[in-house]
Amino acid sequence: MFEQREGEIPLAGDPAADADDARLAYIGRIASPWKQREDCPKNMNAARERGGGATVTVDAPYRAGLAGLSGFSHVIVLSWFEQAPRNLIVQKPRHASDAKGVFALRSPARPNPIGLHVAAVLSLDIENGVIELDAIDALDGTPVIDLKPYFASVDAIPDAKRPNKDA
Repeated sequence: MFEQREGEIPLAGDPAADADDARLAYIGRIASPWKQREDCPKNMNAARERGGGATVTVDAPYRAGLAGLSGFSHVIVLSWFEQAPRNLIVQKPRHASDAKGVFALRSPARPNPIGLHVAAVLSLDIENGVIELDAIDALDGTPVIDLKPYFASVDAIPDAKRPNKDA
């Protein structure tokens, strides 16, 4: 699914094979219009531009955790990119001129393939565990590992900087 490009450096082994400390629980799944990696937008801005919306369905045992989420305009969805390779430590994105370390990229290919998505909440059905979102940049069926309310007062950094558009 992920081809190795010039300038990329894989790890010597697969981090998943050695990992025995994180016991993640999938709390639900994402339903999105994106069925194939090639079709999936590379970020939330692109997902919003393409439209289509998305939903997160929280599994029954975790639905009580949605209490208090009503009224938040946005939610942070943490997902598990289960189809992404975990052994690329240096990558060369298609849109970039140079290879970069995985921690300087937002690529799903990483030692722990955790996705971070900040989405607008369009509706919330706590009883059925369904959160309708404005957009998502994740494949249909992607597992959700956590949800957090978005606080503009602490999550937005107005003067944040980045080195260039490739990052």
